[in-house]
Amino acid sequence: MTATLDVTPFADLAAQSLESGPAGAAREAAFARFAAVGIPTSKDEEWRFTPVRHLGSTRYVAPAASPRLTESDIAPYLVGTPEYRVIVVDGRVDVGLSRLGSAGGLRVAALSGAGATGATSITCAGDSATITTTPFAALNAALWTDGAALHVADGTTIDTPIEILHLATAAASNAVVTPRTVLCVGAGARATVVESFVSLTSEPYFTNTACEIVMEEGAWLEHARIQRESLAATHIGLTTVHQATESHYRSFTLALGAKVSRHNLHAHLDAPNVESLLYGLYIGRGEQLLDNHTAIFHDHPDCNSWEVYKGVLADKSHGVFNGKVIVQPAAQKTDAKQTNRNLLLSDTAKVDTKPQLEIFADDVKCTHGATVGKLNEQQRFYLRTRGIAGREAELMLITAFVAEVLAEITHPGVREVCDGLVRAEIDALVG
Repeated sequence: MTATLDVTPFADLAAQSLESGPAGAAREAAFARFAAVGIPTSKDEEWRFTPVRHLGSTRYVAPAASPRLTESDIAPYLVGTPEYRVIVVDGRVDVGLSRLGSAGGLRVAALSGAGATGATSITCAGDSATITTTPFAALNAALWTDGAALHVADGTTIDTPIEILHLATAAASNAVVTPRTVLCVGAGARATVVESFVSLTSEPYFTNTACEIVMEEGAWLEHARIQRESLAATHIGLTTVHQATESHYRSFTLALGAKVSRHNLHAHLDAPNVESLLYGLYIGRGEQLLDNHTAIFHDHPDCNSWEVYKGVLADKSHGVFNGKVIVQPAAQKTDAKQTNRNLLLSDTAKVDTKPQLEIFADDVKCTHGATVGKLNEQQRFYLRTRGIAGREAELMLITAFVAEVLAEITHPGVREVCDGLVRAEIDALVG
């Protein structure tokens, strides 16, 4: 029996959601699931490195009325000047700042239907972020307020990134912010989506988010997820991906913020000849906890997956990587590689890494590995002999360490923004 914590802090919010939100029966079932499973503790194997006890002892509220934001308020957090974007403020879509609508095979809408017609018609084949995936997936399904709904039509190519920017303001103080994203990529379509989470407040709050992605035959998607919330925030997120034959999914996750953060990424390779590439980078300081849980489900033959996650941890920060690759008996000719590498910049930083392979087929190529270490003294010495020492040498070595995953971002504008964020964070760490 899994040990759990009290869920009553969320009961009032669930009652409000049932009264005001859509899909009341589904919300009721979702909260019943959350109440039955409860908030996990360290006795739950899947959550033993993720400290969420404080969520059971905080009396959370719904976000208050958000302040009116302007273009200049959001400009620093956008990748560029996107033609289409969804700006979600304290869990609700800001129609005035968003650029919603339909054109050229792309439909962008608010899940609530605000500001656009046809939002409710943007649906995927099934609910991939099911309430049984994690306890907090059930909580999101019970409490979600609004979010982004995107549909890329068959054969459509979108050259510029589509942006989804989640902002938390002072109105989110001691609140639960529960946005949701639904993304459907049609047969043969290509797109890049950037999903960012940013704080405009230093007050504590709890972001609980879910993203559902469905890719049809031959679809291609690059999905960048950037989490840089304040060190007072708690961030828990779930991304689920379902891929049809010949589809290609590229994920890049960057975790820089929040006091406690966890992201579950589940990739379902639902047909033969599917490719899924997962790249991640987490950089911790102070007493941050940065947790990445991934699962890649190989259920069919002739599929490839490649996963590389890297962590840079300073001060008393704590990194977690738990990755699973599950290869079912029918998934012959699977080619799966999984790597986690970590760089510790202090004696008090730590990492728990657990790459796992569960293989039930015999004609496969599967590898996994993990490393944990400090800056290489031989490399330091080499740089010192060439007049590069101290802080400059450290910056150079750390930058080289993270470059491998940053280089995998295919869109140059997205790569440039992520590179700038990472360099600024590394510069702050080295001091």
